[in-house]
Amino acid sequence: MKKNYVLDANVLLHDPHAIFKFEDNDLIIPIFAIEEIDQFKREGSERGRNARTIARLLDDQRREDGSTLSKGVPLESGGTLRIAIPEQRPSVLVGLESHSQDLAILQTAIEVRDRDLSRPTIFVTMDTNLRIRADALGVKSENYENQRVQDPDVEHSVVELEVPGPDVDAFFQHGHVTAPTLADLLPNTAVMLRDAGAKAHTALGRYDAARNEIVALRVGREGVMGVRPRNREQAFALDLLLDDSIRLITLIGKAGTGKTLLALAAGLKRTTEDNAYSRLLVSRPIMPLGRDLGFLPGDVDEKLNPWMQPIFDNLEFLFSNGGVKGGGRESRGFLELLENGTVQVEPLTYIRGRSLPHQYLIVDEAQNLTPHEVKTIITRCGEGTKIILTGDPQQIDNPYVDHASNGLSVAADRFKREKIAGHVILSKGERSELAELAANLL
Repeated sequence: MKKNYVLDANVLLHDPHAIFKFEDNDLIIPIFAIEEIDQFKREGSERGRNARTIARLLDDQRREDGSTLSKGVPLESGGTLRIAIPEQRPSVLVGLESHSQDLAILQTAIEVRDRDLSRPTIFVTMDTNLRIRADALGVKSENYENQRVQDPDVEHSVVELEVPGPDVDAFFQHGHVTAPTLADLLPNTAVMLRDAGAKAHTALGRYDAARNEIVALRVGREGVMGVRPRNREQAFALDLLLDDSIRLITLIGKAGTGKTLLALAAGLKRTTEDNAYSRLLVSRPIMPLGRDLGFLPGDVDEKLNPWMQPIFDNLEFLFSNGGVKGGGRESRGFLELLENGTVQVEPLTYIRGRSLPHQYLIVDEAQNLTPHEVKTIITRCGEGTKIILTGDPQQIDNPYVDHASNGLSVAADRFKREKIAGHVILSKGERSELAELAANLL
């Protein structure tokens, strides 16, 4: 049965192409949603670009054959698209502001429901409070699910496989073993082989989909650049970070699990020691925690310093830890790498239009990016470039995405079956005992 879908403005601002993703159902966009979108068209942000995109898409749907958006235009999917205006603004709904834009959009959904009782009417909005209000007024409401993931953490955790003892011994002897026939493993999944006869007899490896084998990790006890893995997830992460055949890596974990430090250590090794990449490029979105500082004085570098300081802190730790050649607290190696361009730290603001070949690219705090922004970043990667997205979907400062719709979670979910992509969930905090307790208790 066909359905009527009434779309809120935030759905179109999040995904302008949403009008083509409701199959053969009929779409209704309230005129008030168009007015709301119009307020953002001059912004230079992602929201502004989406506002201009949806305006162009709607204008393209107008037909010369007499079809109009007011009466409905046919879509290639088999449904129709129209822009609706309710006959009157609501005035009897006690407790709700009669001049509210949200209420005007909701009133449109109510009228569509009452006029067409032959089919279900569903109000689609990403505003949780508006969905609650719609439900209170008897209108069925849903979240926009097209760019959301269910639960990427569940599918990408370390997989434990119980195998015969000789298989574990063969794994240690040869460095690889054929994957069990019944094991349904995603490419580059972390695998813990456990001896069926001796539970403490285990081995950690990675599933190589091309060979259908579980291969041993190549990270030694000495670690990378003075950084040694402290748990099995960190060992697996370093293995992926050092493997040039894996071009996209997503590292997800709470604060203090070592996401950024591990990525920087591997990037420095592959760039400065192994010369596998021409440059280590580290970037992060400019997204404040809490109240913004406002305009800052100084040139571009001075303005960006507060946002980039966490990256500098990790780089300084790697050098002071002695992991970098010539390291030590008095070493100028860190500054020299920045001055000669071998290591570059910059915001994501200027990445559009660039092409980045043969670079080791780390995008920190990627949970604050939209799926479209992550797509823009990944499509900048040229031949030979490796990109690492790090972040914590539970610590999002961007008000327009959540734990299931942010670019980091979506990228991890979309690439989970690709052989050139890998994903790691870092669950154990290693920053300090205090930081681990805070992450778990607060």
